[in-house]
Amino acid sequence: MRTKLFEKDFTLVVIGQIISLFGNATIRFALPLYLLNQTGSSALYGTVTACAFIPAVLMSPIGGMIADRVNKRNVMVLLDFFTAAVIMAFSLLRGGENLILLMTVTLMLLYGIAGAYQPSVQASVPVLVSQGHLMEANSVINTISAFASLIGPVLGGILYSTYGLSPVLWVCVVCFFFSAVMELFIHIPYEKRGFEGKILEIIKSDFAESIAFIRNKKPVLGKGMFVICGINLFLSAMILVSLPYMVTEVLTLDADKANQLYGYAQGVLAAGGLIGGIGAGVLANRLTIQKSGNLIIISAFSVFPMGIAPFVCESGFINYLIMTACCFIIMVCATIFSVQMMSFVQAQTPQDLIGKVIAVILTVGMCAQPLGNAFYGIFFELCKGYEFVVILFSGIVSLMLALAAKNIFKEIDAT
Repeated sequence: MRTKLFEKDFTLVVIGQIISLFGNATIRFALPLYLLNQTGSSALYGTVTACAFIPAVLMSPIGGMIADRVNKRNVMVLLDFFTAAVIMAFSLLRGGENLILLMTVTLMLLYGIAGAYQPSVQASVPVLVSQGHLMEANSVINTISAFASLIGPVLGGILYSTYGLSPVLWVCVVCFFFSAVMELFIHIPYEKRGFEGKILEIIKSDFAESIAFIRNKKPVLGKGMFVICGINLFLSAMILVSLPYMVTEVLTLDADKANQLYGYAQGVLAAGGLIGGIGAGVLANRLTIQKSGNLIIISAFSVFPMGIAPFVCESGFINYLIMTACCFIIMVCATIFSVQMMSFVQAQTPQDLIGKVIAVILTVGMCAQPLGNAFYGIFFELCKGYEFVVILFSGIVSLMLALAAKNIFKEIDAT
């Protein structure tokens, strides 16, 4: 009988997550930034990061299926060791001529590993803590993730701008190696299960069942899913591409400080996600899904100052502050909206379908991200010297999407 939250095995999971997620946040900040610094091309940046998202989309459902059938500790240990090996290989090979190909393959591997890794962590929590501590345990894991996303880019930005990429790579190798060693000492009870049929057939069956439920019984969930796709395609992707590109390549900032400032901006975005998550919990009784469209409207309006500011002020640093502040507001609103949507999906879906339906919604929503990254990378390249056009385009389309979403969520009153 588990009476405490922080018993040995859960404590080791938490420590392993602190180390692993810090390394993950740092490397996913540093590698794309290195590519952008080396090439100065938003099109290459957008295309390579788009390719990196594809394995994450594909591996998440597979990782969940594996986590249900094998020892979760072994999955975490193996993937952390593998991540350390991938980063070490990149460090040794990056002096060659095919940097773009090497970067693309490395990021695809890292994102794919992360997609397969997290389901094992999430699935281990109910096994390691009692039912009464489940909410607290999930909160601990989510808080660690948020703080890693906040601290990783900030420290990574300082380290990268001061000493270059090599120290960042080796720090991350050490992080993943020690995380894997820590996880070796975790005991996670499990019951070995076989794979009833081929993996692709199981995924196809689960996907079809979830789509049928959404289409026939809860069409409002399908509409919400397309809203998420639209946000990822036209708003989230623009933020992901424009922030590093504008800060390091476009705004008139000191070259030695630009990478560090981008790290700070990434930390501010993570802080926005953390505050949004806390705010969603504190304001849970006041927030209704019917009014969630207002959050997207606020996010859309927050894009416009980013596009208008360069006309009003020539200072690169002032424009940087405006851009970072707007992205912070967008992140707060987007996080609250995500929490509302997830809670609504959970409330509207039968217990035996929740996992499958959420997996479908997340997978479909994630599919829009690589498309958006590639689109905005090329769009910024075509509009070089007129980057404000791209940002204002995102604001206009996002506002149109937000107004449509507001009408969609009003329909929920009748469902």
